[in-house]
Amino acid sequence: MSVQKSVRRVSVPQIMARKGGDPIVSLTSYHAHTAAIVDRHADFILVGDSLGMVMHGMDSTLGVTVDMMITHGRAVVRGSQRALVVVDMPFGSYEESPSAAFRNAARIMQETGCGAVKLEGGARMAETIRFLTERGIPVMGHIGLTPQSSNVMGGFRTQGRDSESWPRHEADAVAVAEAGAFAVVLEGMVEPLAARITGMIPIPTIGIGASARCDGQILVLEDMLGLNPRPPKFVKVYGDLGDRIETAVRNYAEDVRSRSFPGDDEVYR
Repeated sequence: MSVQKSVRRVSVPQIMARKGGDPIVSLTSYHAHTAAIVDRHADFILVGDSLGMVMHGMDSTLGVTVDMMITHGRAVVRGSQRALVVVDMPFGSYEESPSAAFRNAARIMQETGCGAVKLEGGARMAETIRFLTERGIPVMGHIGLTPQSSNVMGGFRTQGRDSESWPRHEADAVAVAEAGAFAVVLEGMVEPLAARITGMIPIPTIGIGASARCDGQILVLEDMLGLNPRPPKFVKVYGDLGDRIETAVRNYAEDVRSRSFPGDDEVYR
């Protein structure tokens, strides 16, 4: 009888303790097989609502549902062993009231087995963050460019280009930290503002299109693997999987049409 070695996941307190220390590594994942790969290298895995665009071909994240997040969250939890798994709360699942947010967050955690949820918004969401954390739900914040508010923002616009807006973003960061969030994502934010916020608040900042001085970084896995033909400016492409996958598919199609696949090694005698 074989006994599998138990692996303890990275915890929320362990992420918090990394403030100002070794950089926190994170990537998104939406399915079990990529989660297993990312798990060996990341401190936390984000099941982002970006899955609406990456996995389902949506134009934005606004059509993503709680059920979709749960389906993909379950897969990532099953595929991973070590990393903390954080699941995004989709648009419409937390804005109505703190109690509505709690019901949806509790359902996400119960049905996926994830270790935390993430929600967008700064000072306006502080009451909700506090309500959730006081009831045992760890929350990661998200300020700056918040994709769920893209219609209000007029698109995906870099935040902080006008220094007069800095106090608002700083107040958002402080409010999220004081409300009990264990970390906060800074997205699409000019570098000096992101660096300034990182030095202002006691919880880790996770940059995406922000600053190398953030306490950690996150990217969408498919972007950094070269599967997005038009990745954002802030993405460094670490692989060319798009071209490699197309080459593999082309070679397969040619083998099928020439009847060279399946060959002797691929059939049962």
